[in-house]
Formats: sequence, C-alpha cells, structure tokens
Amino acid sequence: MQHIKNIDAAKAVELASLVEVAPHKVISRTLAQNPALNMTLFAFEEISSHKSDGDAFVYVLEGEGDFTIDGQKHRVKAGQSIVMPAGLPHAIFAPVPFKWFLVVVF
Repeated sequence: MQHIKNIDAAKAVELASLVEVAPHKVISRTLAQNPALNMTLFAFEEISSHKSDGDAFVYVLEGEGDFTIDGQKHRVKAGQSIVMPAGLPHAIFAPVPFKWFLVVVF
C-alpha cells in the first residue's frame, strides 16, 4: 500500500510542476494525510490567520510569501524554509505568485 499519493512513485518529480497558481483561488494537492502527518503542495494568494494542532514546516518552491507567525512577519523566498509552531496563530500572503510545500507533524 502506497501512503504517498497524487505523485508518481519511483520517478524524479519537480514539485512546483504539480500545482498551478490561479488568481483568487486556493490550489492544493495533498500528497499524504494521516493522524500523524500531512504533506500538501499549495499555490494561493492569501489565507487569513488560523492555528494548527501540529508543527508546520514550509519549503517555498517558487516565488516568495509573507508568513505572519504570532504577529511577526517573515518574508520567505524560493529555496527557503520556515517552521510555524503548533498553537501559534499564522497567516500567509503572497506579494507575488508563489508555490510551497507544507509538512504538518502532529
């Protein structure tokens, strides 16, 4: 049984090619989801402040995004990562189109 889905197995894949930016839409592709872990690719312009029960690791694939974590804004660019700790409010805004990979560990 394959636990990672929506991606070719045993093949090199460019993650950014698996989601496309669409104006005013949240585009996502879930790669794995279970009670301990969630892996998702995203492309969107903005998501309002919310909290998660798990630690969220973000890797920006293309472009850049503003991640506001517990009131502090961080600009994260392609090739960079940030961790959004569980329980802290966070919001995401894309000043330019961007794609990112999210891994939430519960």
